[in-house]
Parts: sequence; C-alpha cells; structure tokens
Amino acid sequence: MRLHGQELGARELAARTGETAAAGGVRLVTLGDGSERGIRALEFRTGSGLAFDVLVDRCMDIGAAEHCGQSFGWRSRTGFRHPGLHEHADEDGLSWLRSFSGLTVTGGLDHTLFGGEVDADTYRYPPRGTVRHGLHGRVANIPARLTGYGERWSGEQCVLWAEGEVRQAAVFAENLRLTRRIEADVGGDEIRLTDTVTNPGFDPTPHMFLYHINLGWPLLDDGSRFLAPVEKTLWQTDSVTEQGIDHRTLPGPQPRFVEQVYEHALAPCDDAGRTGAALVNDRLGLALSVEWSLSAFPCFFQWLNLRAGDYAVGLEPSTHHVAGDAEARADGTMIWLGPGESRTYRTHFRVHRGAEAIEALEAQLNPLEPRHV
Repeated sequence: MRLHGQELGARELAARTGETAAAGGVRLVTLGDGSERGIRALEFRTGSGLAFDVLVDRCMDIGAAEHCGQSFGWRSRTGFRHPGLHEHADEDGLSWLRSFSGLTVTGGLDHTLFGGEVDADTYRYPPRGTVRHGLHGRVANIPARLTGYGERWSGEQCVLWAEGEVRQAAVFAENLRLTRRIEADVGGDEIRLTDTVTNPGFDPTPHMFLYHINLGWPLLDDGSRFLAPVEKTLWQTDSVTEQGIDHRTLPGPQPRFVEQVYEHALAPCDDAGRTGAALVNDRLGLALSVEWSLSAFPCFFQWLNLRAGDYAVGLEPSTHHVAGDAEARADGTMIWLGPGESRTYRTHFRVHRGAEAIEALEAQLNPLEPRHV
C-alpha cells in the first residue's frame, strides 16, 4: 500500500501503529438528530483522502462522499432522512423526492423511473389485480440487515468492506433480495460496489434496477465537464430545447432551472464491454468516474438539476429505457427473474487527481460528439 508517501505492507504498518484504523478503516455509528435520527452508517476512510458513508438503513446507499476534504457526493436539503418517515404512495408517487440525497440512491427492485399502475396477475391474488409504483420504486427506503463489515488483508493490501441484505417483499406480491457488498482499499481512491438481486421465491417477478449517482459542489461548479462515450442521444426532455443549457460544459447554479434529462447510448470503452461516465472539475484538478458493464446496464441517463439550491448532476446506469415499466412489459424488454434466479451488477467509482490523471481518464472514456435521433 502507498500511504503518505511510503510503501507499507502489513508488518511495516503494524510496526508504526497498534491499529489499522490509524491508516484507514470502517466504523459503525448511529446518526442522532433531526430526520436522520436512528440511521446506522458505516464510515469508510481509506487514508488517501477518500472518505464516504454507507447508510445501512437506507439500502446501504452511499451518502456523504469526499476526497481530501472536497465533497463530490450531492447533499440535498432533505438530509439522509430515516426510512420510517417515508410515505411511498404519497404525492402521486413523488414522495421519493423527500428522501433524495447522497452519492447513490438505488432505484428498484421491481420498478424504476416514473410511477404508474401495472398488471399484478403473476402473483395470483385476486384482490391485487394491479400494483401502483412510485418514482424509482421502494428499495432506497428499506433498511439492510448488516451481515458484516471491517478490514481484511489480501497479501500486502488491506481491503475495507461491508456487506448486507435488503429484502423487498410482501405477501402475495414481489419477493426480491438485494445482496450488496462495498469495498475500498486502504491507500486507494476507488469504491467497488457489487450487487446481486435474487428471486428467492416461487413466482416469476419483474426486475428493474438503476443507480441514481448524484454529484454536487464543489466537484460540480461553473465550467465542470461531463465525459462519456456518447454514440447518440436517444431522448431528451423538452426543457433542453427551452433552456438551451449545454450538458457537456456546465454553468453555475441557475435560478428556477427546470431539470434536463437525457438518455444517451454509450459505446463500450474496452473489449470486456465496460463503459462509463465522469464529471471533471479542471480548476480543482478533480474528477469522479463511474464504470459499469453494458451487459448489466445497457441504458444510461444524464440528469441535470442546475437549479440554485438543488445544484446537482446525476449519472444513471439503468437496466431499462426511459419509457419505463409498462412499456418494458409491452415490448418484451422487462426482466423477469424466475424462482431462484439472480442478476449481478459490478460498478466502480474512482477519484482522479491532477491534470495527468484527468487526461488519462479522457483518453479512456474517449467522448464522442453525440448524434440525436
């Protein structure tokens, strides 16, 4: 491991400190005030300057995230609201927005994107002929069962880790289990997220999955740049034409800005079929990239929320296109997990520091001029 200008292995580190926590570690705490009261959080510190919180009682999503004291995970006005305060069916399904904050907010497990009413015949319960979904589904507001966390040595490398299970289930309805593992290396600048969604039940169950990855100030600021290997833009909101705000080089906060959303088709960045996107702040010499497999997440949305007071950019790998649940059922693209079936998603977040690292990131993502269809 490289720490503070030194190359250190397990014995060298042990000679210098009685606890690995002096270099980096994972600590379980409970938030104690306001709407966050009672949420368990795992505080990760890698020793490189990378620090982030895993919100155990919020689907093990990543809340606050920073590097060398500079935040990159978005912090909204809602705070990290306790899931016990969440009203899933309120406000015509838009109550999800009252709990919307943090680097990651997971959408799923059986529904993502905007809400609506869809057929529930697969559950074979006559009183439940249909099911009504809210924005981005239920899973982000379900607490995890924490199965473990800590530090483990792999050769001369110390890996920080946490793992938990989130169960989204009801009698005569969906029965899905999310197993989430988060890892980061001591001395490293990378977060590795591995999710496995399983149907442990006996009925075929619809499955949709999305990461709402939210980046905020100071990484996001006037002049920050969006990078991605965009082959073409498949869809965009009417607000794009009405406001004319560029989605590649971003302005500062805009009063009364209306969100702009794009669905981009991305090219693979390597022979393994992985792709990604990034936000770059050249003034700070700081970038955050996200990498995933196109076979797992074939769709991608870019969310611009440049409104003053809500200033954020979202990178959203998704299993499904913007038309959502009902359309996916109609055109045959809905994922149906059969009894005992699973799907696994592996996503990497990386911090890049300095002009040389940012130049290498640009070469990797090889952004192309988008074509509209």
